Amino acid sequence: MGKIKNKADDQKDYKSLFSEISILLDSARKFTATSVNAILTTSYWLVGKRIVEFEYHGMERSEYYGDKLLENLSSDLKKKYGKGFSRQNLQLMKQFYELYPIQKISQTPSGKSSKTTEISQTLSVKSLANVSNDKPDVKNVFEILSKNFTLSWSQYVSLITVKDTEARIFYEKETLRNGWSVRQLNRQISSQFYERSLLSKNKAAMLKKGEKAIKDDLVTPEEEIKDPYILEFLGLKDEYSENDLEEALITHLENFLLELGSDFAFIGRQKRLRIGTEWYRIDLLFFHRKLKCLVVIDLKVGKFTHANAGQMHMYLNYAKDNWTNKDENPPVGLILCAQKDNAVAKYSLEGLPNKVLAAEYKLKLPDEKVLVDELKRTQKTLLKGI
Repeated sequence: MGKIKNKADDQKDYKSLFSEISILLDSARKFTATSVNAILTTSYWLVGKRIVEFEYHGMERSEYYGDKLLENLSSDLKKKYGKGFSRQNLQLMKQFYELYPIQKISQTPSGKSSKTTEISQTLSVKSLANVSNDKPDVKNVFEILSKNFTLSWSQYVSLITVKDTEARIFYEKETLRNGWSVRQLNRQISSQFYERSLLSKNKAAMLKKGEKAIKDDLVTPEEEIKDPYILEFLGLKDEYSENDLEEALITHLENFLLELGSDFAFIGRQKRLRIGTEWYRIDLLFFHRKLKCLVVIDLKVGKFTHANAGQMHMYLNYAKDNWTNKDENPPVGLILCAQKDNAVAKYSLEGLPNKVLAAEYKLKLPDEKVLVDELKRTQKTLLKGI
């Protein structure tokens, strides 16, 4: 007779099963993100290739050259494929092709070559160089290129921002060698890891230290799949919040502002925007009918800081340049900070053309105290249920 298992054994077996399935699903998600990124990166490289070649062979066509070409392409592509094809994104694709020509992407990441590898590379280069731009063999091209683009598009975007060629090559090699996430790569670039490594007397120790990731560098499989570039490429929306309390507060405040009267018209929530190569989210975006302006609302679960005000000022500048129509007034910002035992509501009116308009804004917008009281009451109610 077999051994009779007790409850503790059953529980141990179940935990083992759960662990194995979790590892399987995490691996599957990671593989999915990697596969989509390879296709995305290949597609954007090919788009950049076509733009560069079109400009090179048609420089006399002033209407379809340089900035004019990118503006026209951006407008038409966004209508068909969504906002992932802004003029800035197209410029990145063009730069990507210029920085990674056919000869470079056919090289192995390690830099080592065997006779077989050399033959394979030669065939790959010839295949890519002879691709018909009118009727490309898409399947063949994608199979060749996707094997060579070993980093994510987000990582390549970060590398494109590095102007110094030697520094860019260094960061790319270290990312491949150490498996840096895009967060770790950005951290190393911003901390001038390349320059510090050059100045270091013990370069080996410096590089060894750079291998280690910190907690903020880690990217979960779910986050990889929800990379804004991937979501844009697939035409998917990204409407989620990472914090249950924050999400509940935003939902309640959205309803509260709409209940104040007919002046507030809802535009969107968790609205993404990109400034440079960084992505940001605006918690709530309204339009105030009487003031004829956008109202940008940012909620912080924590203490109000000067950094919050600076970030809001950046949001307002972006909203003014990109989301405000010609007949509308400048946008106004509302920062809401829900501290543990306190709450803060603060309007940001920077950039308004005159004091009269600022006074009108203050007169028609909800009083800050009303917002603070509602924020406190809502937070207290929500915390009881968590």
